[in-house]
Amino acid sequence: MIMPRAAEKLLLPANPWFIAFTLIVALMVDMVPVGRAAAMPDVLAVVLVFWGVHQPRRVGVLWAFIFGLAVDVHDGALLGQHALAYSGLSFGAIALHRRLPWFSLRAQAVQVLPLFFGAHVLALVVRMLVGGMWPGWGMLLAPVFEAALWPIASVLLLAPQRRAPDRDAHRPL
Repeated sequence: MIMPRAAEKLLLPANPWFIAFTLIVALMVDMVPVGRAAAMPDVLAVVLVFWGVHQPRRVGVLWAFIFGLAVDVHDGALLGQHALAYSGLSFGAIALHRRLPWFSLRAQAVQVLPLFFGAHVLALVVRMLVGGMWPGWGMLLAPVFEAALWPIASVLLLAPQRRAPDRDAHRPL
C-alpha cells in the first residue's frame, strides 16, 4: 500500500487541551497591539487551517466562527467579517484534509495559499460593502506570508504528536 509522506511515521493522538492552547495563543498573538499593517499575517488563520486539516472533527467551522467573532469584537470590525472569512477558511481546510498530507510541506504551502487569499478577499468584500476603507495593495502580501508560515506551523504543532509514548531502548518508534 502506498502511504503519504506524512504517514511514514506514526503520530500520537492530538491532545484536545494542546489544540485549545494553540488556538488561544494564536488569538492572543493576533491581539498584540503592534499596529495593523495590511500585509501582516493572521496567525490565528494559519492555526485554524492547520487544525482543520489535521483534526477536522475537533476544530471545525463552528470554532472558526467563534474565534472570528472574538477577532471582530477585538478589532472593532464589522461583526461577522472575520467570522465569515474564518468559517470559509475552515470549510476549505476541511475539504482539503484528505489530500493535503500527501504533499511535502512546500507543496502544502502552495495548496493552502488560495485558501488564505480567498479568506482575505472575502473579508475585504464585506468591509468594502459597508463603506470601509481600502487597505492598500499591501494586503495581497498577507496570504503569501501566511502560506510561508505553514511549514513552520506544521513542524511546531505536530512536534508533540511525534514523540514516543514510552521511550525505551528496545523500541525505537
